[in-house]
Amino acid sequence: MRLAPYSRKPLFTALALCAALQSSALFAQSEPVTTNDSTVTYPASYFAEFEPFSANDMLDRIPGITVARQGAGGGGGPGSSSGSNRRGLGLGGEQILINGRRITGKGNEGNSQLSRIPADQVQYIEIIRGTSGDLDVRGGSQVINIVLLEAESRSSIAYELNTDQYHDGEIKPGGKISLTGSRGAFEYLVSAETEPRWEYRKGFEVSTLADGSLNNTVRRDTVTDSQPFVLSANLGYQFTDQDIAHLNAQFENSDAPFVDDRFLTDYQVNPIVSTVEEDINDNNSEFWEIGGDYEHTFSNGNRWKTQFIVNEDESDSLRERFVVDGSKRTKDLFLDNYNRYRERIIRTSYSMGLSNTQDLEFGIERAQTILDSTLQLGLLTNSGTTSARFGGLTPITDADATVEEIRYETFAVHNWQINDRMSLESTLIFEQSEIAQSGDVSKTRDFNFVRPKVDYRFDLTPSLQLRATIEKDVAQLSFNDFTANAVGNDDEQNAVAGNPDIRQEQSWRYDLNLEYRFNNDNGVVNTNVFYHDLEDVIDRIDVSTPDTILAANGNLGDGERFGAAIDGSFRLAGWNLPNILLTSRVQVEDSSVTDPFLGIDRRLRQQGKGSYRFGFRHDLDSRPINYGINYNDSFEGGRLAYDIDKIEDYDQDAFIMAFVELQGWGGLTYRFEATNVHEQYRCRVRTRYENGTIATGTISEIEDSCSHAGEKYAIKIRGTF
Repeated sequence: MRLAPYSRKPLFTALALCAALQSSALFAQSEPVTTNDSTVTYPASYFAEFEPFSANDMLDRIPGITVARQGAGGGGGPGSSSGSNRRGLGLGGEQILINGRRITGKGNEGNSQLSRIPADQVQYIEIIRGTSGDLDVRGGSQVINIVLLEAESRSSIAYELNTDQYHDGEIKPGGKISLTGSRGAFEYLVSAETEPRWEYRKGFEVSTLADGSLNNTVRRDTVTDSQPFVLSANLGYQFTDQDIAHLNAQFENSDAPFVDDRFLTDYQVNPIVSTVEEDINDNNSEFWEIGGDYEHTFSNGNRWKTQFIVNEDESDSLRERFVVDGSKRTKDLFLDNYNRYRERIIRTSYSMGLSNTQDLEFGIERAQTILDSTLQLGLLTNSGTTSARFGGLTPITDADATVEEIRYETFAVHNWQINDRMSLESTLIFEQSEIAQSGDVSKTRDFNFVRPKVDYRFDLTPSLQLRATIEKDVAQLSFNDFTANAVGNDDEQNAVAGNPDIRQEQSWRYDLNLEYRFNNDNGVVNTNVFYHDLEDVIDRIDVSTPDTILAANGNLGDGERFGAAIDGSFRLAGWNLPNILLTSRVQVEDSSVTDPFLGIDRRLRQQGKGSYRFGFRHDLDSRPINYGINYNDSFEGGRLAYDIDKIEDYDQDAFIMAFVELQGWGGLTYRFEATNVHEQYRCRVRTRYENGTIATGTISEIEDSCSHAGEKYAIKIRGTF
């Protein structure tokens, strides 16, 4: 598929118009249209009877949309560079396009815009199942393109007010507002939102010794008071038919202070002793990002595009622990952990047509990533000099580190439309990087990676498509693994060690998909089989000293992950209930790596046996009301985490959300949501070892703990003007 010079504003406009002319009857009947390149187009009239509020609401009515939005199979996991933590900008990213373009950002990508775009600004939605040299993202199982209305001047304001009530009786307000529109060649989407993230988590832990006797119990109450605020802007200007530029910006404040009260009872003394500990955690976090792109289309249809991102993520966590004895409070822990993470990325590429059926894109990307980190740990000791910088306690650890990576990536992508039913996309990436660490440790290392990828698609019939991909991927390192950092899930461990020798996880990823779309838009079934051959798997390794048993994140060696998934989405049209939509997904998986402590073959860290989910949605015919339920759960067992002196086994209940929504007074939409009315317990069994490692020591205690944050009820009022 090759587009004429700036028929690409928005992308696929020419294609959609041709489809509309050839299938005007279908559009009049509000039916989706499938073109020769397997693109399915849903006009705005298709959604009119549902009275959607946003682009996100429109997508929820499309069968099989979860395959496009979340991928078809075993995406992510070890060795993957997907998601907002991917390496640089890359060819991937979220599979969401707005007016045919990918929003240049990480925290501010297309998926985050869907709830901000009013439905009355959408002209049509495309589900792109093929590959093309004209796409701003490559290699996705499917790509979603939200095409907005074209008008000389248009604008719309959408707003939402909500109130959340939590199980402890706390009531917190929230809201969002967005302005979308265009004026001549200028397009804009500006939004602001704040959402409550209050949580009152109640937990209880029972510790038993190796002989089965009761050691102690812990009752825990944790209150987190967070109200993130996000301000974003997406601006575009078309200078000429051949030149267009975009600027995207986002600012987010997500402070999350919390207080953790623990009531401990020691059964190993006589008489039994109860104590109270209080953790006061002041967690401050700010993130900002500016991204943009400029694109020029030449008279022969070739394109030159440059993109850039500059962002900064800053967090400062201060934890102080007090032992409470009546009115007396004694501080025994001070832990201050500061991290500033910065990225500066620029990417430029040139796309050209080799023939009517072949395209070539090539370019280069430069990325600079920097982490500045400090950690101060102070403890209450019987001796030693105290310091105000360590909260008046004795300094134990004073770590300071800077990690910087300079990375260059050259790439070439060849797209070949073999015939009307087959396409092949081939990618070759060569990557060079240097990682330098200074501070407590000074070290510089160089890395080189060659990353090929092949994506083959075959339309066996207009309804049945086969997709097969083979890819070499390299995951982005967490620079926090290089340095000492705070740990938040173990009361007996204050900080974890860093490892300056850690290397990137790599993987060869094999995926095979078969998708069938039922006639008359009545549903989609997608099956996926995947196998990931892993190298340099990251998990806990032994970095002990002669005096201290110690572990840090490091590379274990080779591993593997494999499994299968099936997604289904069905309208009950056969029972004369076309407005009932059922969705489901089942994924089973297994994995393998050699444990560095025990020498046994085991699953990857917290990679369980799989998951399943189902959803139900009913849009009533006679009234402007819809309701539904979503249920997500994992298969029990297998979510183990091995450390040098402990083994943890995790489990949790299903996530459930039910809703009722209606259009009512004042043209407003009223929505009621109930989340986790069953309380959704989250549990962990931790087995600790002493006098050695989990291989050489003996069991000292077993901690069995569970907690829940209770149910949440929300009322949302939405409107546009």
